[in-house]
Amino acid sequence: MEEKNQEQQALQQIIDLGAATTKTAEGTIYTLTIIGQIEGHQVLPETVKTTKYEHVLPLLASIEESQDIDGLLLLLNTVGGDIEAGLAIAELIAGMKKPTVSLVLGGGHSIGVPLAVCAKRSMIVPTASMTIHPVRMNGVIVGAPPTYRYFNRIQEQIVTFVTANSRIRRQQFLDYMMQTGEMATDVGTVVYGREAVACGLIDQLGSLGDALRCLHRMIGRQRQGSRGKGKKR
Repeated sequence: MEEKNQEQQALQQIIDLGAATTKTAEGTIYTLTIIGQIEGHQVLPETVKTTKYEHVLPLLASIEESQDIDGLLLLLNTVGGDIEAGLAIAELIAGMKKPTVSLVLGGGHSIGVPLAVCAKRSMIVPTASMTIHPVRMNGVIVGAPPTYRYFNRIQEQIVTFVTANSRIRRQQFLDYMMQTGEMATDVGTVVYGREAVACGLIDQLGSLGDALRCLHRMIGRQRQGSRGKGKKR
């Protein structure tokens, strides 16, 4: 009966959060999906697939504190969304002490770029794409100088975060962001899997198996380090 309840809870977790906990001899991994649009302070229509930051933030805190979870696998297929919510999630993951691996599947666009690079190791499948573009609301017209300055300051935070958590050069990232002629209705660049790795934005090409193997290795190293510290005491 207890086993059946655990299975039902695991299934409900997948339905509610797109998340699952997998326990093996090598460690316990929490898999979290970031899909659709990152929902911020405004509730999006029910027809839009969303990742709700108010669900993800406390979840990440509980993963970091849990003694039963050894690492986090982040699966991304997002078109972007709310900048503050996306950066908040990315900052929390970047600050975790537990092993973390991200895998971009399909797309890691817009604010999905910081989310893709926030893990300790980032991977992307060859067919996935990432859109890098300047900060804007709707459309390409900025109405007033203060708004323009505000957007620039937000954009600077994104550039700083991405370059601090990846190997891409700042100028190259800015060049991608301000590229013209790449997209018909916007300024920016779309990079695919191999190019994202070549420019240093993502650490390596990989599949689900590669991501899991990497995460297990990181968990193993962390366990060895913990045992070593215990012996010194």
